[in-house]
Amino acid sequence: MPSLNKIRSVLAQQDRASPPLPLRRLRVALTAFFALDGFVFAGWVVRIPAVKEQVGASAGALGLALLGVSAGAVATMIPSGRLCRRFGARQVTIGTGAVLSLSVALPPFTHSPLALGLVLLLLGVGFGGMNVAMNSVAVDLVTALRRPIMPGFHAAYSLGGLVGAGVGGPLAARLTPAQHLVGVAVFGLVFTALLGRLLLRYPVPRPSEPAAPSAVTGEGAHGTARPGGARRTVAVFGLIALCTAYGEGALTEWGPLHLQEDLHTGPALAAAGYAAVALAMTVGRLSGTALLLRFGPTRAVVLGGLTACAGMLLGAFGPAAWLVLTGFALTGLGLANVFPVAIGRAGALGGPGGVATASTLGYAGFLLGPPTIGFLADAFGLPVALTTVAALAAVAAAVAHTTRNSSLAAGA
Repeated sequence: MPSLNKIRSVLAQQDRASPPLPLRRLRVALTAFFALDGFVFAGWVVRIPAVKEQVGASAGALGLALLGVSAGAVATMIPSGRLCRRFGARQVTIGTGAVLSLSVALPPFTHSPLALGLVLLLLGVGFGGMNVAMNSVAVDLVTALRRPIMPGFHAAYSLGGLVGAGVGGPLAARLTPAQHLVGVAVFGLVFTALLGRLLLRYPVPRPSEPAAPSAVTGEGAHGTARPGGARRTVAVFGLIALCTAYGEGALTEWGPLHLQEDLHTGPALAAAGYAAVALAMTVGRLSGTALLLRFGPTRAVVLGGLTACAGMLLGAFGPAAWLVLTGFALTGLGLANVFPVAIGRAGALGGPGGVATASTLGYAGFLLGPPTIGFLADAFGLPVALTTVAALAAVAAAVAHTTRNSSLAAGA
């Protein structure tokens, strides 16, 4: 008969392999909130052309109004980190989820670019705060489960965006913008109320042991990080997030235009450029946990950055549409897991404040990408301008490689 020690060993291994039921349910609830974030935001994005016509905005005026989302998000992220520390990240997730859901119903009721920009500030507040709070909960859950599952949460965001865009397209032909977005808001509020109860029911256990020492973060013999070293390392993760978010933002707006104007494709094939990036990022994030377990965070980031660099060069200079679409897909696949890894490691090192700092830098990259590409396109042409995406992806890979002995590697 097997010995008692052997039985205990087998049971211990089963416990480690199968997380407790409360943590599994918490993971499901948090994944659903990430999907809701993408779904609600996509609902607004597909209605931008109709709202532009409604408020009578020129392209320039619409661009300024859309900056309200980015301004609201960036201004909210750092304070959201403080709110998470004071009230709890799960509570802030629910509160900002309600703000996001309510604010998405407001744009169809505006009648000027100025009013649209003001309500989009509120949308940005909900979007930015929710992203910091959700990622803070996710960091704690990753630590509790001891598995690199952060990409899975971001895959849920991508899937939510795809569903929101897929549902919003047909609805755009049948419903007014007000009817559509009020429906999205009601769905979001009901969803937040129901899933919020589940999110609050199961607290995330805090780790009792400090993280392993790291030379770069300045941790001492007892695992206590010197504040200056921790802040510098969080800033490094924020720089990696900025480099990759720049590419995502640039491709979203300029990829279809590159296909249509430089390769003379039709609107349908041009729209496939965004779909190629979105689908590739979703697939990449769904396989992200397996990738991180196989290669570790540092090598995964380096590989992702180099893949995105090569893909963007192909996308910028490919002579045929199918080559450009292949390049866009490779770029999305390469960028997919870099941002989640950077945010996760910043949160592991700096808590909600680390998530807020890295998210702010990352979102700044998302904000800077489109106008920078536009300025460079006027001066040098769009294909050359798009090479900045490749350059920054290579920078992210290089930064990850040079900090391979830091907390990025410690999370492997």
